[in-house]
Parts: sequence; structure tokens; C-alpha cells
Amino acid sequence: MMAVNNGNNPLFALHCLWQGVKLLRHKDLRAFLVTPLLINLVLYSIMFALGYYTVSALIAQLIPDWLSWLTWILWPLFFISFMVLGFFSFTLLANLLAAPFYGRLSAKTLEILSGVKAVGPEAPWYKVFYGELGRVKYLLLRILPLLALFAIPVVNLVAPVLWTLFAAWGMAMEFMSYPLEERGLLFAEQKRFMQQNRLGMLSFGGAIGFGLTLPVVNLLITQAAVIGATIYVNRLNKAEDADGIWR
Repeated sequence: MMAVNNGNNPLFALHCLWQGVKLLRHKDLRAFLVTPLLINLVLYSIMFALGYYTVSALIAQLIPDWLSWLTWILWPLFFISFMVLGFFSFTLLANLLAAPFYGRLSAKTLEILSGVKAVGPEAPWYKVFYGELGRVKYLLLRILPLLALFAIPVVNLVAPVLWTLFAAWGMAMEFMSYPLEERGLLFAEQKRFMQQNRLGMLSFGGAIGFGLTLPVVNLLITQAAVIGATIYVNRLNKAEDADGIWR
């Protein structure tokens, strides 16, 4: 059972994420950071290279010399699009591939926080993988309706706000899943936990989303998010009392 005393406090959520960033330097976690880092590096490099050569080819074929000044507009648009599309395409794909490693990272973080060595068998990789697929499905089913809002007059004025909130919610859902799964919570229970800590979740996920737009930072922010989410859940658990229990 977990208390929600501080869960809705945005500063509490951001503090936990920052503690996750600082804990990246912990010597006992280094072995759990290498593989996710390589996955992120390879995927981002592939996406960037494909995008760069695709845009270069399109500019060469479609933009005549007398309109070459347009390249000064197209290239910034490419980098902005790369960052936006990278959230759902790359981040979800990278998390899908790195899910088993993130689960171990969360378990090791909890071991460091509690001082108690983890016991019991690890969850089979296929169960972790299927759990990640369930979250990806949940997010993808909501992306298209949100994108459609941009095409509706008047409604499209609030579409960017809704998209930003959804992106923050999706980020929080991705990374909170690892420590919550460690405590045996299924997807439905994870969603209930997040709904009861809505402001904290949006703050936590929004900070991660911002980190993903920053070069270099985006290679390590996901690992920091797993650690930060584990700290968040662990501290709520420690704050448990009779008047503030999450059921």
C-alpha cells in the first residue's frame, strides 16, 4: 500500500527526477546503464541519419536554385520535427527494446535505496516485453485522435496544449511502470496510481519530455527517469500512514 501524501506535489516529483539524475553516477548502477545508453545512441543516430539524408534529397529535388533561401527555413523545421516525432517514435521504440534492462535498473535502485538485497527471481523478459507492448498500445490508440484535433478549426487552438499534456502523461506512464511492476501492480493499478497523483505525474513526465529535446541529455534522461521514478514510488511508500493510503 502506498501513501499519496506528496505524490501530487510537482516539486516533489521534480526533486525525485533530479535525484535520479544525480544517482546516475552511482558505481553500482553503471553496469545497468550501458545497454540502454547504446540502444538510445544507435536508434537516435539511425533516425537522425535517415531524416538528414531524406530531407537533403527532397531539398535537392524539389527546391530550385532561385528558392535556395528556403533551406534556411526547412532545416530548422526538420530539427523541430525530429525532436517532436522522436518522442513517440524513438522513445517508445527505445523503451520497448530496453524494457528488461530498465526493470533491472529499477530493482537495483530500490536495493540501493532500501539497503536490502533484492530476492526472488526476475520477471521473465517476455512478460516485461508484453507489459511494455500494452502501454505502447494504450498510447498509440490516443495519438491519432489527438493529431486529428489539429485539423479541426477552433479546436486546433487548444490541440498543442492537449498534445503537450498527453506527452507528459505518456512519459510518466512509461517510467513509473518499472517501480510499480516491481511492487506487483498491473497496468490497471498503475493507471489508478497515476490518476491519484495526476499533478505529480504531469510534472515528472513533462520534465522528461523536455529533457528528450536536448542533445546529449536525451541519451541519459530515460535512465535517470527510471531511477527517479523508483525514488518517487519508494518515498511514497515510506510516507505511508493510516490516513493517506493508496488502494
